[in-house]
Order: sequence, then C-alpha cells, then structure tokens
Amino acid sequence: MLRDEGELETGLGVEAQAEVQARKFQRELSAGLTSLVLLSVLADADTDLYGYEIAKRLSADALPAAPLPFKQGALYPVLRNMSSAGLLASRVVPSYSGPPRRYYRITPLGREVLAAWRDTWLSTRAFVDTIVQPSAAQEITS
Repeated sequence: MLRDEGELETGLGVEAQAEVQARKFQRELSAGLTSLVLLSVLADADTDLYGYEIAKRLSADALPAAPLPFKQGALYPVLRNMSSAGLLASRVVPSYSGPPRRYYRITPLGREVLAAWRDTWLSTRAFVDTIVQPSAAQEITS
C-alpha cells in the first residue's frame, strides 16, 4: 500500500525523518571510505604513525575544507581489521606519557589494495557525480 506524501511509518515529522536518513547515509558512506582514507594517509606518511597521529592528519585543523566525517574512535577498529588482513603492519611502543602506542605502516599488499581501491573510488565518484551533479562532473573530467 502506498502512503500519502509526508506520511511516515515512524510517526516522526518529515524534517526529523530526513535527519535520521541523512545520519544513516553518512554512517554507511563513512564505513566504506574509512579504510581508503586510512590507507591513503599511511601510504603518504614518511614514518609509522599511531592512531592519534593519523586522526590529527585528518582533523579540521589539518584539512579545514573537509572536516572528518567520522569519529576519531571509529578509526581504531578499522586499523585493527586492516592489520589483521595484512594491509597494515603494526608494532607496540611503550609511552612515558600514557598507555603503549600501536604504530602502523602500510604493507606491500596494502599498497596494492590501495591502488585498486583508489581506481574504484575514482570511477564510482565520477559515476555518482554525473547523476547527482551533472555540471560538477563535467568540470572534473575537463
């Protein structure tokens, strides 16, 4: 059965439901992009980095035009999963100012995967741009 425009199953108003859907979309989009972003940061790093250093490189201070679309705490499980998958190598170093720090670096497999993911991202972004913002897509490909 079709519902009338504006009638929502949840009982929320249209604006509240739109906000719920926007947050859900951002979570789903961020989940897929976090690994790509982390591999890119580590590929560009001259040295091994620990989680907080990675987060600082992704912060609004470092990238004011593009604030971090996910919480800093979300980085750590992704780093662990990528390490388990062989995309990253890690080592634990004692810290005098707190708990031990786990430093990460990208592996050769991680570099291969990053190259493939970048290609996938660029083609996906180009496709989405042609649908969502046709004039912007023309500027990117020009």
